[in-house]
Amino acid sequence: MTVLTIYPDTQPQAGVRYHDVAAITEQLQAIEVQFERWQAEQAFGQDAEPADVLLAYDSAVQRLKQQYGFQSADVISLKADNPNAAQLRQKFLAEHTHSDFEVRFFVEGKGLFFLHVADQVYALLCEQGDLISVPANTKHWFDMGAAPDFKCIRLFTDEAGWIAEYTGDSIASTFPDFEQYLAEK
Repeated sequence: MTVLTIYPDTQPQAGVRYHDVAAITEQLQAIEVQFERWQAEQAFGQDAEPADVLLAYDSAVQRLKQQYGFQSADVISLKADNPNAAQLRQKFLAEHTHSDFEVRFFVEGKGLFFLHVADQVYALLCEQGDLISVPANTKHWFDMGAAPDFKCIRLFTDEAGWIAEYTGDSIASTFPDFEQYLAEK
């Protein structure tokens, strides 16, 4: 189940949780973060090729491409048996920004986005069917967990793709990690 928790940025133990999709969408819209739920337009198997996955969500992907001028879309998948899983997790755990949107649609699995906006931290547990669009220059970090298991569609306006600008702030280490968040959920 998708969950949003909003914390004061200095009190990671004092969050308010939202489970209702409409309430989650409303809270995120207030900070200009787009959140949507998508359904596949056609069936595909777990071992489907990226092109088949993109085809299954083509209308939604094309709508976002037109709306924001995205130039490319791809499909990434990460499983716990990936030899680089721990290294990749660390790469995303530090607070950072991007000069471009960060758009992820969860085709399978789950991941935990943290958005640091003004004096609050928004923790959004995204699961299968969830789309999040983090605006450019929004401070955030992502935790996929120690045993990642997800497949996502990513959209980019810049062909260079994912380029992080780390803030140097250690705030991410003060908030629950993926496993702690799931245990509290």
